[in-house]
Amino acid sequence: MGRAFIDPLARSWRFRTRNHHRWRQLVENRQRFIFLLWHEAWLPLLWRHRRQDVAIVVSEAREGQYLADYAQRIGYHLVPGSSTRGGARALLGAIRALDDGFTLAITPDGPRGPRRDVKPGVVRAAQRAGAMILPLHAATHSAWCLGSWDRMIVPKPFARVEVAYGEPFSVAPGPAGLEAGRAQCAAALACVERELTG
Repeated sequence: MGRAFIDPLARSWRFRTRNHHRWRQLVENRQRFIFLLWHEAWLPLLWRHRRQDVAIVVSEAREGQYLADYAQRIGYHLVPGSSTRGGARALLGAIRALDDGFTLAITPDGPRGPRRDVKPGVVRAAQRAGAMILPLHAATHSAWCLGSWDRMIVPKPFARVEVAYGEPFSVAPGPAGLEAGRAQCAAALACVERELTG
């Protein structure tokens, strides 16, 4: 999917948000925070938060470069690395991005799955940077669901896309906080998804 296809498609989407104030309060209070989202929902959320001083962690694998190239064109700051390749560099880059005033966005089950399995990178970044985690999710009743490992959704032309923001939370320090934080992330994403699906 090239820019010539995605841009006009995305411009046709009609967004409606729930609990928008949870995101705005963090921004207005200049609080460090990390967007937490499942890999399947990245396309509509990437479009929703373009040109808003957001940094994303992108895989160094070839498939990750397609996302990186497109994200950079629509205003994202890139942090190279992933849980499978360049993980230590990605963690340092993520902390540096937060230090530089960017919001960070991480898909904890990316770049290759397993689907909806929270890897520890997002919790480590939040611990090291003292950042809050803000879960969010996107859903639509009019979308193509790709046959990829993540079952990525691509909203159809003029689809109504619902975006919900969950309750921001912090994670405890140390190894115990790391494991508890992974469970918190999974539970928070499940909760925000329920807000959309009822």
